[in-house]
Amino acid sequence: MNTSVPTCLVCKQDDTQAPLLSFSFQGVQHFICPQHLPILIHKPAQLADQPPGLEKIKAVEGHH
Repeated sequence: MNTSVPTCLVCKQDDTQAPLLSFSFQGVQHFICPQHLPILIHKPAQLADQPPGLEKIKAVEGHH
């Protein structure tokens, strides 16, 4: 059983400090806070080392 506390993959805040959104990538569940969700959507290469392989995701462009 995994007892680790979910934290934002960018800022490491847990769900007592910020709401967390859950997403799955390559069969692994990850969490991100709303503040850092735009990075995941628009600049996923900035998160390439966490989780590995994320740099291959195409960024969404044109939303301002």
